[in-house]
Amino acid sequence: MSRSVRLVPVVAVLLALALTGTACGGGSGRGVPGGAGLGDPYFPKAGNGGYDVAHYDLTLDYTPAGRRLTGTAVVTARATRDLSAFDLDLAGLRVDSVRVRGEDARWERAGRELTVRPRTALTAGDTFRTTVRYSGTPRTLTDPDGSAEGWLPTADGALALGEPVGSAAWFPGNHHPSDKAAYDLTVTVPEGLQAVSNGEPAKQRTRGGRTAYHWHTAEPMASYLATVAIGHFDITRTTGPHGLPVVTAVDPAEAAASAGVLAKIPGIIGWEEDAFGPYPFSSTGAIVDRRDDAGYALETQNRPVFPGAPDTSTLVHELAHQWYGDSVTPGSWRDMWLNEGFATYAQWLYDEDHGGPTAQQTFTRLYEGDHPEIWAFPPAEPPSAAHISGSPVYQRGAMVLQKIRQRTGDGTFRALLRGWATAHRHATASTADFTAYVRRTAPGEDFTEIWKDWLYGDGRPARP
Repeated sequence: MSRSVRLVPVVAVLLALALTGTACGGGSGRGVPGGAGLGDPYFPKAGNGGYDVAHYDLTLDYTPAGRRLTGTAVVTARATRDLSAFDLDLAGLRVDSVRVRGEDARWERAGRELTVRPRTALTAGDTFRTTVRYSGTPRTLTDPDGSAEGWLPTADGALALGEPVGSAAWFPGNHHPSDKAAYDLTVTVPEGLQAVSNGEPAKQRTRGGRTAYHWHTAEPMASYLATVAIGHFDITRTTGPHGLPVVTAVDPAEAAASAGVLAKIPGIIGWEEDAFGPYPFSSTGAIVDRRDDAGYALETQNRPVFPGAPDTSTLVHELAHQWYGDSVTPGSWRDMWLNEGFATYAQWLYDEDHGGPTAQQTFTRLYEGDHPEIWAFPPAEPPSAAHISGSPVYQRGAMVLQKIRQRTGDGTFRALLRGWATAHRHATASTADFTAYVRRTAPGEDFTEIWKDWLYGDGRPARP
């Protein structure tokens, strides 16, 4: 990402389910409610307990003129405990019906929580399918740091951005980065508009003045990385290293300004593969919308979103996230520096390898310069949800990596960058996982001072 720098008590939910809800039949007494929220340190209500999602099949129909969305979400998941009820995250929108395993289910809304009670309780290990039909005008949400996310209306369509919890504005799900899944997305829009998403285009059909676009994402994806861009786009399909599909979608107003930098994608991916290991997904590319359609770039999986033509450094940053953030996803939002520190360091390395300042020179400039914002808080412990995209997470996070490089030497450090991306490919990881991995990779080194002063320490460390 590049930015300028709700829990209902269980008793109340069960009482509401007994008195209200929809549909038919009562649930079995076996099992317990899955729980609303996973207890994330910054977004405790994000995500839900009791199940893991394997696949989302989302069918959307959107008309920009009326800003009306109708959707069907088929969520395939596995119960991790015996469940009498479970929650899905959904912000706004009207729920029209809920079915579990083909049967009508009771449900109740409380803020962002959609609590579902299946007709028959779920047993731990069961794979089950939940179908939610919903409609309405999707919301644009405001992050704790003031940024807009969720469903953003644009001049000719809409743009969906989800970091950290905005995806709940346009589909129900388990909206926490620790639960990743495959996706199929079908979006129907008025003929003449395009709908672009993650993964690869599967099929396209026009009927009755409306066109349906189907996109398939096979590799696991955190919901905050899901996107859909609706509008007028010039869509280009080329290839990158070893035949990797490169799909770009550019608003015609940005086409001329974007052409040169987007032509660098194959070369940047090749350089990043040398630095970080094999590219982790089955396609790459970019979505370039108009400059006033979003206030920041975002590392949406397979093809990052940019507000206007990006510069090379920003493109390097967002593509590096495909390894660090998209493939290796943070276990909680406290671990955000594992996304942004690594992607920022990728910019430093790219400069170093392409005739610019070395990473050490960039490190020294930041340390010696007048940049009090870098030292405002430790990168591994942002003080609140409003700070997870703050400067220490980016710049000081990258400085932590340079300190590790100083300690290990270039050879071990380069192996560490590649090994970390490989060890947690398509999975989630925490800061504790990373520090343990560093110690295993360089067992003869003492990293205590780096963790204490640079990763978790307050203020500017005394020694650079």
